[in-house]
Amino acid sequence: MVLLVGIALLLGLFLAVLLFNPRHRHKGKAQASLNDNKASKSYSKTEISLHNKRTDCWIIIKNKVYDVTSYVEEHPGGDAILAHAGDDSTEGFFGPQHATRVFDMIEDFCIGDLEQ
Repeated sequence: MVLLVGIALLLGLFLAVLLFNPRHRHKGKAQASLNDNKASKSYSKTEISLHNKRTDCWIIIKNKVYDVTSYVEEHPGGDAILAHAGDDSTEGFFGPQHATRVFDMIEDFCIGDLEQ
C-alpha cells in the first residue's frame, strides 16, 4: 500500500513538472519573436524562384515567403509540396486537403515577405 502511494506521488510530481515547466511556456513567445524578426526581410520573386528543389524549397503564401525545405520529406501529400516550389502556393495551400493545424504550423517556416 505504501509502495502504491509512493508511486502515485512520484507520478503526480512528474506530471506537475511536465505541465508547469516554464521552459515550454516561453518557447512559443520566443519562436513568435524570432518569426517577427525574420518576417522583416523582403524577397523578390526572382530570388524565390531559385529555391525550387527538394533540397532547397521556398514557397509563397499570401505574399509571405516560407522556407519549407526541412518539411518536404515529411509532407503527408508527398511531392505535391514541390509542385509550386519557388513560386506561389497560395491556392494549393488553402485547398481542401489540408487540416486546420497546417495554418498554425506554417508560421514556423516564415522567413519574410514577398517584395511588392
